[in-house]
Amino acid sequence: MTEHKQPGEVVLSHLNQQGEAHMVDVGGKAVTSRQAVAEGFISMPPELIATLDRLKKGNAYEVARLAGMMAAKKTADLIPLCHTLPLDKVKLHFESEADRVRVTCTVACHARTGVEMEALTGVQVALLTLYDMGKAYARDMVIGPVRLLEKHGGKTGSWQADAL
Repeated sequence: MTEHKQPGEVVLSHLNQQGEAHMVDVGGKAVTSRQAVAEGFISMPPELIATLDRLKKGNAYEVARLAGMMAAKKTADLIPLCHTLPLDKVKLHFESEADRVRVTCTVACHARTGVEMEALTGVQVALLTLYDMGKAYARDMVIGPVRLLEKHGGKTGSWQADAL
């Protein structure tokens, strides 16, 4: 049965007509190239930013990079209704600013559903890892905002976030 969306109606694909949670059936969708990019920020003292690459625990950027990659690969284990995807690429980039670090995560695959959740999960866990690595110096770090920047592929094609 095909559902028809009424003007102004919000349709949540993870809920059936009875309001029960279910995993979306993507079996009939074509396998296509898909990519998503997410970003997030962590605010911290400039003195901590200056030493993230040489903390006693190690290079915080490299530990966060590995954590973000691992998290992206485990997204389906963390988010109940996500599909397990064969990821082709997970890339994390760190950019130091005056009082915060910007983390971007790019994820790509060939699948029947997108990789937005994997990119967002990779960013979030990388940010949490930076917090963990620096908490001995500063516990008042702030994580956020985190958002999807762009996605490509699938039935809906490409999408890009508006500038902040």
